[in-house]
Amino acid sequence: MNAPVATPLIPPRPPIPPHELPLWAFLRAIRTNALTMWTDRAYEEDVLVRHFFNRTNVLVNAPDAIHRVLVDNHANYRRSPASIRILKPITGENGLLLSEGEAWRHQRRTTAPALAPRVMPMLARHITATTNDELQTLAAKAAQGPVNLLQTVQFLTLEIAGRSMFSLEMQHYGAPLRELLTEFAIRFSQPKLFDMLLPPSVPTFRGLLRWRFQQRWMRLIDNIMRDRLAEPEPENPRDLFDLLRAARDPETGERFSRVQLRDQLATLLLAGHETTAVTLFWAITLLALDLTEQQRLADESRGLDITIDVLPRLVRTRAVVNETLRLYPPAFVIAREAIGPDRLGDFDVPARTVLVIAPWVLHRHRHYWRDPDAFDPDRFMPDAPQPSRFAYLPFGAGPRVCVGAQFALTEAVLVLASIIQRFRVELVDEPPLPVAIVTTQPGRQPMFRIVAR
Repeated sequence: MNAPVATPLIPPRPPIPPHELPLWAFLRAIRTNALTMWTDRAYEEDVLVRHFFNRTNVLVNAPDAIHRVLVDNHANYRRSPASIRILKPITGENGLLLSEGEAWRHQRRTTAPALAPRVMPMLARHITATTNDELQTLAAKAAQGPVNLLQTVQFLTLEIAGRSMFSLEMQHYGAPLRELLTEFAIRFSQPKLFDMLLPPSVPTFRGLLRWRFQQRWMRLIDNIMRDRLAEPEPENPRDLFDLLRAARDPETGERFSRVQLRDQLATLLLAGHETTAVTLFWAITLLALDLTEQQRLADESRGLDITIDVLPRLVRTRAVVNETLRLYPPAFVIAREAIGPDRLGDFDVPARTVLVIAPWVLHRHRHYWRDPDAFDPDRFMPDAPQPSRFAYLPFGAGPRVCVGAQFALTEAVLVLASIIQRFRVELVDEPPLPVAIVTTQPGRQPMFRIVAR
C-alpha cells in the first residue's frame, strides 16, 4: 500500500484582485499594501503595461527582458524618483544604493572586498555571539508565556548589524540607532503620490520632514564615526568599520571620503538588519505552520556547535531560507526608470518609462514555478533542478546585485539553525498576511509559544 502524499503547505497571502484596479484603488494599494495591486494576469504574463498620469509603467516578468534591464543595458536604467525620495534620508546620496556612474563604480569596487567570503569568519563571530546572548534572553521571556518573535528578530538583527559594523560602540549607541530606524520605518518609508509624480529635486512638505530626519540620523552616524576615527587603525580589523575605513579602490587606490564612508555605513545598517529580520520572521512562521519541516531542521542541527564552520552541513536550513526568500522576498519590487529608449523583446520602451521587476510576482509566476504558492524547500535542495537565474531574484542581479548577499544568507542560516536547534516554535495566533511597504512585513505581530527542546 502506497504511503499517503503529504499535502504541501500553502501559507496565506493577500487576495489577488480579479480586474485591473481603478486609479484610486491602485494608489491606495501602493500606500497600504503593494502586494494587492497586481491582478491575476501579472502571474501569467511576461509584460504588463499600465498608464499612470501620462507615464508608462511596465511590469516585467520575462527572464530575458529582466536580464536586459539589470545586466545587458543596466546603464540605461536608473532608480525611480520615488525610491530616491524615500531612501535618501536614511542612506544619503553617496552610498551604494543611490550613487550612479563612476561614483557608484568606485564605491562598489571599494566596498565589495569588505563583504567578500574571506571576511565572513570574522563577521560570523559577531553573528553567533550576538545570537547566543539574545537566545538566552528569549528563553527567559518564553518561560513567562508567548512571545513576539518579530520584535525579537528585529532587535537581534539590528544588534548583529550594529556589532558587525561598530563592535565597540553598540553599548552606547544601540538605543538611538534602534529609535531612529524605527521612526523612519513608521513615519517616512511609505510612498506618497508626490513621491511618484515629482522629480526628487522638487521640494514637498513631506520631503522637508524627511530632510529634518536625515539631519538627526546622519549626525548620529557622524558621532559614532568620530569616536572610532579618534582611535588608531588596528593591525587586525575587528568589524566592518575597520574594513571600510582601510578599504581602497583596487583600480585607483582611492579611499572613501568621510562623507562617503558615513553614507556606506548608513546604507549597510539599513540594508543589513531589516531584510534579514523579516526573512527570519517568515521562515519561523512557515516552520511553525509545518512542524514536520521544523523537525527536519532540528534533526539537522542537533549536537552541532553553530558556527560558520558547520555552515556546509546546514543544507536543509539553507533550503528553507531560500524558499522563504522566494515566497516572501524582502525587496518585493525593483523599480527602474528608462533614461533613453530601449527594446525588450517585442516591447518598445520609451524614455522615462518606469519598469517594475517584482520578485513577489516573479517568484510566484505560474510559468516558472511548480506549485508557486506552496512552501516546498525541496526545490532548493542540491539535487533539485536550479531555477532560472532571472526567475529568482531575492538579492537582485547584475552589477547592482546586493553587495551584502553573502553576509545576509550566512546570518539567516546561522540564526535560524540556532533558534530551531534550541526551541520548538508554535504559533499561538493565526498566521499574518504579508504587507509590502518598504519590505515584505507581516500585517500584524502574532505571538509564538517557545518551548525548549
